Amino acid sequence: MTSPTQQTRVNLADVTPPIALGPLDGRYRGAVAPLVDHLSEAALNRARIHVEVEWLVTLCNGVPGVTDGAVVPGAPTLSEAEIAYLRQIPATFGAEEIAELAAIERETVHDVKAVEYFIKRRLDTAVAEAALGTTSLPAASELVHFACTSEDINNLSYALMVQGAIQQVWLPAATALADQLADMAREHAGVPMLSRTHGQPATPTTMGKELAVLAHRLRRQLRRVEGAEFLGKLNGATGTYGAHTVAVPGADWPAVSQAFVEHLGLTWNPLTTQIESHDWQAEVYADIARFNRILHNLATDVWTYISLGFFTQIPVAGATGSSTMPHKVNPIRFENAEANLEISCSLLDTLGATLVTSRLQRDLTDSTTQRNVGPAFGHSLLAIDNVRRGMKALAVNAALMATDLDENWEVLGEPVQSAMRAASVAGVPGMENPYERLKDLTRGRRVDAERMREFVAGLGLPDDVAQRLAELTPATYTGLAEKLVADYLA
Repeated sequence: MTSPTQQTRVNLADVTPPIALGPLDGRYRGAVAPLVDHLSEAALNRARIHVEVEWLVTLCNGVPGVTDGAVVPGAPTLSEAEIAYLRQIPATFGAEEIAELAAIERETVHDVKAVEYFIKRRLDTAVAEAALGTTSLPAASELVHFACTSEDINNLSYALMVQGAIQQVWLPAATALADQLADMAREHAGVPMLSRTHGQPATPTTMGKELAVLAHRLRRQLRRVEGAEFLGKLNGATGTYGAHTVAVPGADWPAVSQAFVEHLGLTWNPLTTQIESHDWQAEVYADIARFNRILHNLATDVWTYISLGFFTQIPVAGATGSSTMPHKVNPIRFENAEANLEISCSLLDTLGATLVTSRLQRDLTDSTTQRNVGPAFGHSLLAIDNVRRGMKALAVNAALMATDLDENWEVLGEPVQSAMRAASVAGVPGMENPYERLKDLTRGRRVDAERMREFVAGLGLPDDVAQRLAELTPATYTGLAEKLVADYLA
C-alpha cells in the first residue's frame, strides 16, 4: 500500500500563475495592495527609470541659476515633446515593460545596468524617430547614467518610494484610525468606568478618556512621521564627484546635485560615502515602529475590555467564532493586529539597525535589507486595517460598567482620605492619620455604599465637605475625565 508521502502530488512551486509564498501577497493581499505601487520590485525599477530620465533631462537642459545651458557641454537641448516622451517611459511602465526589463537583467546580471539599457532602447534612433519624427534623443544616449554609481540611482529611488508609501498609503490609513479612535473617545467621554491598575480596581475614569489617551499618543507619533525628511544624494562612486569633475571640470557639481535632488522633492545630503547614509530611514522607521507599539497597546487594552465585558462585539452575519463552540465571538481583529504589529516592528527595528552601518565606503547589506521595507509596512498596514474593522464592531456596555462600579465602593477611599488631609491642613480636628484609617477600612475588603457613607458621616468633616462626599459615588468619581477629552483631544 502506498503511503501518503509516497504518492505523486502537484508541486505547488510549478503552478501558474505563481502562488504567493508570504501571506501579504496571498491571504492578506486586499488589505496591503496599495503598497505594491510604491514598495514592490516593479515599483523600484519604475522609480529607477524616473530618476535616470530626470537626470538625463537635467544634464541636457541644465539647471536654471546654476548652469548656463547644458550641464555637459555639447549635449542636445531637449524639446518639450522629447521631455514628455522621456517621462512617459516610467509613466507607462507596466506588465510588458516589467518582462522586458527582467529579460535584460538576465543578461546583465545587474539590475541598475539593466535599467540603463532599457532606457537606451527607447533612445534608439528608429524607436525615438518613430515616436517623435526628427529628434536629438539618440545623441543623448551616452548621458543615460552619466557619472553615476548604482547607489546614486538606488538611494533616490528608495527615498521616493518610501516617501510615496508613507504619504499616500500608510499615513492616510494611520490617520484615519487615530481619527476613528478620537471619535469613539468623544462619543464615550462621559461613560464612567472602573479603571484597573495592576489589574485591580482603582480610581474610576471614563471609557472615552482612556481611548483619548491612546488617540493622543498615536497622533503624536503621526506628527513625527509627517515631519520626516527623505534624504538623497548624487555624488558618484565614493561621494567625491570624481568622475563628474574629470569629465566636466567646469560644472559646479555640488550645486547641480543639490538642485537635482531637491527637484525630485527630496532633501539633499551633501556628505556621503558611496551610499546615502540611510540615517533618515532609521529615524522614520523608529517612529513608525513606535506608532505600532502604541497601537499594540490599544489592541491589548481593547482585548481586555472585551474580556471584561465592557465592550461587546457585534456579530458578523454568517461568521464563525469557533469550530466547536457556537456561542463565541472572538476578538480576532485585535489578536491579528497584535501579531502583525510585532512582525512589523521586528522588521523595522532590523531595517533601522542594519541600514545605518556600511563597511568603509560601501557594502551591499543595505541592498537586500531595503527589499524588506514593503513587508515591514505591509504588516503595519494590515494591523491598522484589522484594528479599524474591529473597532467598528464594538459597542460599549455601559450597564455592565455601572454594575462594576457599584460593586467597588472601596475606591472612594482615595477621595475621602484626600478630603480629610485638606481638612486637617485647614485646622479641622479629628482628621489624624487619614490614609491609615481608610486603609484599615478598605484594603483587601469590599465596602458597600452604606458602610462608606456611615464612615464619612462619623468623621466630623465640615458640612459642605461631608455633603460633597455623601453625594459621591464610584460612577460620579471621574474627576475631569470628560472635560479632558473635550479640551485636549483636538
